[in-house]
Amino acid sequence: MKTLIIIPTYNEYENLRPLLESIFSFAPQTHILVVDDNSPDNTGKLADEISANDPRVHVLHRAGKLGLGTAYIAGFKYAIEHAYDAAFEMDADFSHDPKYLPNFLKEIENADLVIGSRYIPGGSTPNWSISRRLISGCGNIFARFMLGIPVQDCTAGYRCYRRRVLETINLDTIESQGYAFQVELAYRVMKQGFKIVETPITFMDRRVGSSKMSKNIVFEAFTFVIRTRFGKQQHTPVIKSAVQESQAEQEPSPVAHQ
Repeated sequence: MKTLIIIPTYNEYENLRPLLESIFSFAPQTHILVVDDNSPDNTGKLADEISANDPRVHVLHRAGKLGLGTAYIAGFKYAIEHAYDAAFEMDADFSHDPKYLPNFLKEIENADLVIGSRYIPGGSTPNWSISRRLISGCGNIFARFMLGIPVQDCTAGYRCYRRRVLETINLDTIESQGYAFQVELAYRVMKQGFKIVETPITFMDRRVGSSKMSKNIVFEAFTFVIRTRFGKQQHTPVIKSAVQESQAEQEPSPVAHQ
């Protein structure tokens, strides 16, 4: 499959080069899109330098710090426009270990969305504080119970989507950020009838720099779940999932791969 790993960056200069090297050691055929929000530490400039010497690396520059959710939306649109078969979400801070990429690539062959899960057998968060475990664990239980999302880790940000999924869920109407962004996408994928699977990961805290987590991000996720549960939203299931279509007779794509 032609795959794209979308990596939003803001002040990730120290992490970027070793991260990309690690990604290519586990998935050498994949492409990477760095979505940089005008990082003051010149992360964007470094990404351009790497891209100039490696055709697998692409860079999208944005005017300022516009948020994680909008960075992924921009990356998803890039994946659609350039006819990638699947697109990953991945953090730039090594909390999403590249060693799991082969597992994702194997699972996405028979799924529409693969989520790297901390809360299934084999998954873990070994260096988290008790308070962080409680916030994340309770948030997942709350979202699953209120919205009926059939996954154990619906706030996880290490994911792989088939292009057909991204083409179907109306990216222009997604406004959430942070945890809420992940919950909203999982919910929309579920409501459209696509197949979601989880693969275990060990989630580590970032190696360099400070966490971008905040109380506002947690609050946004809580309010999204409440509004979605008690709002009146209409969702029309697709006739066939991407996996079902891939198992049917293959037809030539109208968009040529680059």
